[in-house]
Amino acid sequence: MKKQIKRSLYLLCMMAMLLAILGGCKKAQDTDLELDGYTLLWNDEFNGKKLNTDIWNYEPHEPGWTNEELQEYTTSTDNVFIKDGKLILKAIKTADNEGNDYYTSGKVTTQNKQDFTYGKISVSAKVPKGQGLWPAIWMMPTVQEYYGEWPKCGEIDIMEVLGHQVDTAYGSLHYGEPHGHQQGTYVLEDTTFADGFHEFSVEWEPGEFRFYIDGNHYKTINDWFTAWEGEEEKPYPAPFDQSFFVQLNLAVGGTWPGNPDETTDFNNAMFEVDYVRVYQKKEYDLNVKRPEIILVEPEIGTNYIRNGNFSIAEDLTDETDWKFLLAQNGEATAEIKDEQIIIKSQNAGEVDYSVQLVQPDHPMKKGSSYQVSFDAYASEARDIIVCVSAPDNAWIRYLPDTTLTLSTEMQTYTYTFDMTSKNDPNGRLEFNLGNRGSIADVYITNVELIKIK
Repeated sequence: MKKQIKRSLYLLCMMAMLLAILGGCKKAQDTDLELDGYTLLWNDEFNGKKLNTDIWNYEPHEPGWTNEELQEYTTSTDNVFIKDGKLILKAIKTADNEGNDYYTSGKVTTQNKQDFTYGKISVSAKVPKGQGLWPAIWMMPTVQEYYGEWPKCGEIDIMEVLGHQVDTAYGSLHYGEPHGHQQGTYVLEDTTFADGFHEFSVEWEPGEFRFYIDGNHYKTINDWFTAWEGEEEKPYPAPFDQSFFVQLNLAVGGTWPGNPDETTDFNNAMFEVDYVRVYQKKEYDLNVKRPEIILVEPEIGTNYIRNGNFSIAEDLTDETDWKFLLAQNGEATAEIKDEQIIIKSQNAGEVDYSVQLVQPDHPMKKGSSYQVSFDAYASEARDIIVCVSAPDNAWIRYLPDTTLTLSTEMQTYTYTFDMTSKNDPNGRLEFNLGNRGSIADVYITNVELIKIK
């Protein structure tokens, strides 16, 4: 009897010790979830055995539902499952009845289960690498019809990464009619978003969005609008003054990343999410006003272009003055030398902007007229495209995409256009060299963008 009592006391002590340990672990975990100035609204650490359908919905869709994407979103646990404390969205390549490539993948949302207005959203995730893979963390309004169908309703993109460029992440907003779009870019050095988990966050307040990656602030947006065509704009901060919900998905193909190819490894096509955490402040200042747009214009005849004669060597990868960009399998180099820029392509890529030279931040005033001119030639005859675009206004064109054929002799090219859209402080001059049927070297100098009236 005494032995039995001693054994029972021993077991009780062991259970008490175990509960203390577990309690300590739980307390530490709760501490990890604390965030100064915020209260935790809801979270999912994905510690269960299956998707928590009290928080998440499966959202099945047929292929081609949006953005010309190839995947069918399914409710299958082959495409959406929990493993080792992570939510896994897996893209799978199979074949249809006719032997054509067929893709399935996963998408989940919190619509009508965990909707909220304003807060900080933090998601720890690891993306897959591979041409045509397109993971995203984003938000849409609970009732899209409140301000009208997309883009009038608004869209918050916390993270998008293209599988062929996994060192770069994008955070952006869509809104308005006409379609407005603002985007920030964050580039890792010496590693990629496919090599490990990173935290993607946005702080959403009544008059401002602040985007972060691993706690590093990389983009602020505080100017947006929405309206029905021909009507007055809705009061700011519409459309981002309503309830939104979180979405996680792994798309395959589409207009932005392009389609998969023979290099895409579908054995490892998995978007892994470690946690989703949503916080709110106790209160928010709802008395906000849209910032006034200050359009600083040079005098008529003044060249807007900075370093237009390429007399100054500059970093072509930063956000200042000229920027050289590659996308969708474009391979090329750019060098400023002898008062010109020399672009040498090794692969023309899949789209015209696969090889691209741009300069943004040029004020475009409604009712004014402008002239673009430059000198250029190529190592052999070839086409390029020139335009003036609107990065913050759905990439509409103020100067339409204009194809020209360069010869092997330097020539001057001149184009004029009228600004008929609303004022825009961020017109962007573009030279697009991708997918033109040639990789001949291109030489450009004496670039001008001037207001003529």
